[in-house]
Order: sequence, then structure tokens, then C-alpha cells
Amino acid sequence: MRISLGHAGLALAVTLAQPAIAAESLVKVSSPQAVKGTGSVVIGAFNVGFIFESVDNTKKTGGMIGAFGGATRAKSVLAGVTPAMMQAITDAAYADFTARLQASGFTVAPADGLFSTPDFTRVKPLAAPYDASVQLDKHSTGKATFLKPAAVPTMFMLPGDLTASGFSGMGVTMAAGTNQYVVSQYAKSSGQTIVDVTYLVDFSDVRRPGAFSMAGVQVNSGMSVTSDFSRVTLIAPSGKSATVTLNDPAAVEGDFADKADTTKDKAVQSAMNIAGGVAAAFGAGTFQFGKSRTFTFTAKAAYVEGAVKAAALANDRIVTQLAALR
Repeated sequence: MRISLGHAGLALAVTLAQPAIAAESLVKVSSPQAVKGTGSVVIGAFNVGFIFESVDNTKKTGGMIGAFGGATRAKSVLAGVTPAMMQAITDAAYADFTARLQASGFTVAPADGLFSTPDFTRVKPLAAPYDASVQLDKHSTGKATFLKPAAVPTMFMLPGDLTASGFSGMGVTMAAGTNQYVVSQYAKSSGQTIVDVTYLVDFSDVRRPGAFSMAGVQVNSGMSVTSDFSRVTLIAPSGKSATVTLNDPAAVEGDFADKADTTKDKAVQSAMNIAGGVAAAFGAGTFQFGKSRTFTFTAKAAYVEGAVKAAALANDRIVTQLAALR
């Protein structure tokens, strides 16, 4: 599937036409003073991750929720998204972000100097696309594929860009500190602020039950740039750094995927839950079986346009905040 930068321009025009919303409710900022006075910036990293699999749990065992309500363990799988589609989305998001910075009064300088400095040989590059296991929250893990724009020569990450699940991201985490030092030294020598962007695109809308809910995990189709894991870090020539993180998902509505329940052992799970319920009723056991479900989301043609719009919305929130802070 092909996409032109016209998608980015359209998303920019649509978003700028929307009424302003209080930025502080949409993003959270650390060390905002580091942004003040920022003029010239270099986009050193722009990494977009696409979640292809997520596993959400309510608790260890199913209990009555597993027997009679919704799933206690929901696995969501994305199908039908090609590398070309992901690259098109990443390139459009990067172009839109650059255009918004320029429209907000920032000078976006070429990144050639950063990538050609002798110190950059110390940076640990990542082969793009980069596959990672990620921790989405306390009860949720996922698998994501990260890409960089074609215009950015090398993919690398800074501290906090990747929240790895288990030991899968240990190498990236260990290298991030050295990467930060190299980038910081270039910011000081060049007098330019270095920008590091990480977005995580999600394809499912997962809703977890409240304390007294019998509903279990509910999974529907959606499109968003996630909160908490999507952020922009600025490293100033002073050595100080600021981070602007999405406080709420940058979500858009639309028909982006077909959802299907592809669970293989539903009948066995139901029988085990019923047996567990009968045993518990007679004092011979407890509810120890949950209801596990697998949902496959097959992307439609609108997936690319939806992801581009979600990225543009994330760009708008973050750049608006950066402009206010400078």
C-alpha cells in the first residue's frame, strides 16, 4: 500500500482547525525549564513502534469472572500490516512532526552533523525494523516492531524510550546511557537542541473491569498512539533535558480492522469452568480456571490513514506544548 505526504498535510490542516484543548490534560512534562529559549533543533531519533500482539490479564485465576463473565486473559493479535505500510506511516508521522515544529517557530536543522561526528561511533545502533517485547502495564505485555523514517540514517534509543518486558531489552537499556552522553555532547558543541521521539501505535482498545465488575477484559478494535509510552525528549545545549509524554492516548475513531475470536479451546475452558463451579458449590474446590480468549484483528485499508491521523494528533499535542514552553 502506498501513501503520500499529502496524508500528513491533511492531518495537519484538520488538527490545526480543531478547538484548542488544555495541553496539561493531554500531556505531562518533566523539566520544562530545559525547553525555554529553544530555537534550532535537530531530530536525532524518530522511532515508531507498532504493537502486533498484546496479552491482558485481570488476575491470576479466573474466579466467577472466568466462569460467567468476560475473559480474564485476552490475547490480541494484529494481522495484515506489511512493512511497507508501517514505513509509510512512520515517514508521514515524521514529515508531519517536522512541519509542525517549523510552523510553531522552531528551526529544524539537518541532522548530518550529529550522525557524522566522531563520537557517534559510540552510539549503539539498532537494526530497523527492531522487534521488542514491551511491558504495557502491570497486567499487560506486548510485542512491537519499531521503525525509523527513511530520512533518518540510524535508529537508536535513549533512556526511557523502551519499556522492555523481562530481559528482552537489556541490551538497548544498557546502551541508552552511552547514547544519551554522545547526543548531549553534540548538543553542547553545536548549540542545538536534539529531539528524540518515540511513539507506540496500538490497534486494540482494551477495557479492564472495575473492582465489582463481572465483565472481565473487553477488547475492541481501535487506533491510537498510546499514552505513557509515547514521548518526546529534548536535550538542550546546557546539558539539561525535558520530556513531554502523552498523558492520554491520541486516539481516532474509524473502521480499521476486522475482529474475530480465534480462540482454539473455548469448549474445554467452558467445561473446566462449569466443573469448577459445581465443585465449589459443594465445597470440593474453588474457581481456579479463567476464561482465555484470542482475538485476531485483520487490518483494513483504512489502517494506514488511521495511524497517520493518530500520529498527527500526538504530534499536535506535543508540539503545542513545546511551543508554549519555549
